[in-house]
Amino acid sequence: MQSPAITLFDYPKYWAHHLGPAPFLPMSRAEMDKLGWDSCDIIIISGDAYVDHPSFGMAVVGRFLEAQGFRVGIIAQPDWNSKDAFMSLGRPNLFFGVSAGNMDSMINRYTADKKLRHDDAYTPGNEGGKRPDRATLVYSQRCKEAYKDVPVVLGGIEASLRRIAHYDYWSETIRRSVLMDAKADLLVFGNAERPLAEIAHRFARGESLAQMQDIRGTAVIRKEALPGWRGVDSTRLDQLGRIDPIPNPYMEGAPCSDTPETQVGQGAEAKPVLVQPAKPKPWELTYVLLPSFEKVKGDKVLYAHTSRVLHQETNPGCARALLQPHGDRAIWVNPPALPLSTEEMDGVFALPYQRVPHPAYGKAKIPAYDMIKTSVNIMRGCFGGCTFCSITEHEGRIIQSRSEGSILQEIEAIRDKVPGFTGVISDLGGPTANMYGLRCKNPRAEETCRRASCVYPVICPHMDTDHTPTINLYRKARDLKGIKKILIASGVRYDLAVEDPRYIKELAKYHVGGYLKIAPEHTEEGPLSKMMKPGMGSYYRFKELFDKYSQEAGKQQYLIPYFIAAHPGTSDEDMVNLALWLKANDFKLDQVQNFYPSPLATATTMYYSEVDPLHKVTYKSGTVFVAKGERRRRLHKAILRYHDPAGWPMIREALQAMGLSRLIGKGPQHLVPPAGPADHQPASRGGKPALTRHSPISQQRNPAARQDEARQGKPASSRPSANRGDAKGAAAGKGPAAGKTPSAAKGRPSGAGSGRAATRQGTASTARAEQGKPKGRGRQA
Repeated sequence: MQSPAITLFDYPKYWAHHLGPAPFLPMSRAEMDKLGWDSCDIIIISGDAYVDHPSFGMAVVGRFLEAQGFRVGIIAQPDWNSKDAFMSLGRPNLFFGVSAGNMDSMINRYTADKKLRHDDAYTPGNEGGKRPDRATLVYSQRCKEAYKDVPVVLGGIEASLRRIAHYDYWSETIRRSVLMDAKADLLVFGNAERPLAEIAHRFARGESLAQMQDIRGTAVIRKEALPGWRGVDSTRLDQLGRIDPIPNPYMEGAPCSDTPETQVGQGAEAKPVLVQPAKPKPWELTYVLLPSFEKVKGDKVLYAHTSRVLHQETNPGCARALLQPHGDRAIWVNPPALPLSTEEMDGVFALPYQRVPHPAYGKAKIPAYDMIKTSVNIMRGCFGGCTFCSITEHEGRIIQSRSEGSILQEIEAIRDKVPGFTGVISDLGGPTANMYGLRCKNPRAEETCRRASCVYPVICPHMDTDHTPTINLYRKARDLKGIKKILIASGVRYDLAVEDPRYIKELAKYHVGGYLKIAPEHTEEGPLSKMMKPGMGSYYRFKELFDKYSQEAGKQQYLIPYFIAAHPGTSDEDMVNLALWLKANDFKLDQVQNFYPSPLATATTMYYSEVDPLHKVTYKSGTVFVAKGERRRRLHKAILRYHDPAGWPMIREALQAMGLSRLIGKGPQHLVPPAGPADHQPASRGGKPALTRHSPISQQRNPAARQDEARQGKPASSRPSANRGDAKGAAAGKGPAAGKTPSAAKGRPSGAGSGRAATRQGTASTARAEQGKPKGRGRQA
């Protein structure tokens, strides 16, 4: 990967650097007066409460800009009904930085069924309603009302996912780029440190916005492309335009002089070799012209095509700029910012965080902080490429890891500074628990690869799967003085873990507190292929190893699988098959989430357009089945909670319509009982939202696989494992761990954040990646 022109902490410090770091970044004029400040250079507006912790984007951005020498103030969760709250710290000398917070404000406020939430984990007292809908727009407009001439820079997950025209689930329309609607000046997408450092220092040098149009990781509004850039027309379906080959710099085939070769050395005057400078690489100074906002708004297939192009331009090593017309203007999206080096990551996490909420909140509880106060974010990025997850669009596929020393120092800081620390670290993780230190083994391939996933449909041979860095980190962390237990709460990518059983052994023996969460997301090939998730063969192999090592450690431990209902590509029959699998394995899911179409995600494109952008998009492309409408989405959710009597009438009606009435009855092979008094009884008592089970993990088996073994005379314990290439084989019933559930009668085969700066879908996903309900991996503005 190419290196940046200047590293994060090598910029000349702004003059206020001599003032030193503030105990907390000020939220009031009284705090500014105590610090001796007459004004702020930069003011951050955020939809979250201010917690001075590296899992909160505003704290990371604020502390980082402070380290560059700027005076940074914070206005957290301002009253947006007037401009007054936005003037509370005075006029910033350089710019306003606006973020909706660690989560998208719409996902924070509404459920996947568009029902209003009444809580907010990022607010003191868990109180809902402390930020407006589409907070980025509202905050930006209030900043402009307060100080019209002060530049406004948008950032955070909400801005990242709305940088071009996008489908908006809540209004069910295609909306313009948020930069257009917010009337802001710049938009930063992805992790913010590198572009923000350049923006802040260039503003400090007196540069104008017109001079800051080419900063990587930013988007701006323009009339036309940047001067000197050449365009590739992609306004028609899958027309990416011609990319000229790189010419031979020595002009192969051309004479070295205009004198015949035979005369050289025979008295003729020798002339120098003509050397032509190499032309730039095909992606350098090149932009892709996307279909306009007006075109994608009126044509779903063109929208799918645009999504496909966007996701091909996410690798910082080879991404081209994007230009999308919006009326008589256009959104110019520069290539993504270059990933941080280990040294830069260490520097960001070594900033002087207090690791507690601002004192202004008193003793009020902030649930998001309580969740992550003893967790450590060890890396950024994810190369899984799950289509429902926002990490690809926000943090990217390149893994950015901290050093062991940096992580161990943070654990010691938690031990020494966090009030009430009990000796338990709640998580060492990130977007994924077990990608720490992993990356492409071929630097040239890493720089030029445009694959959407490094692990689907199979693990790329260039991808490193050696978990030694993670294993060594775990061992050193648990040996620290005062540390009793290191838990892993981030989701484990089990198809990677099975490539290195040592990791599973380490995990099972030392780092599981009885339950370990993993995310199959589904059991059926249809939805799995649209999620870009592995088949169930990898799950069975992981479970087999997890059981084995748990038993060797003398522990009874369980896997907690997550599943998504109503994901694009999921038929009613797929949901029935999944429910039968759950029942056969004695799982009862109390918390279930339908697919949540977050802006810009590939799965959201499928949901809206019913076209698959993972493959070439044409007007003849086959349609993707999508469960739309309240009734069908409720049905998929009810099937996933097959044990809840409230959903039985709906499930019976659906089974009868599908010709699956045989699944109605009281036997173990039935999904729901016949109609009766139980229909009106609650599914459970106590109201505890948890996944319950009634059998040890060793009995959670694919029923068809057990039948196959019985026919072959094999003991249950000798069932062979699926191998890495089983992602589709096992899902299609070709592997020894696979099999068809009873409802596969029609011959269908039986078979899936924050990251930080904010991150997947529902309980299974939105909390993990969509926008980061924090799990020890805070998200960046």
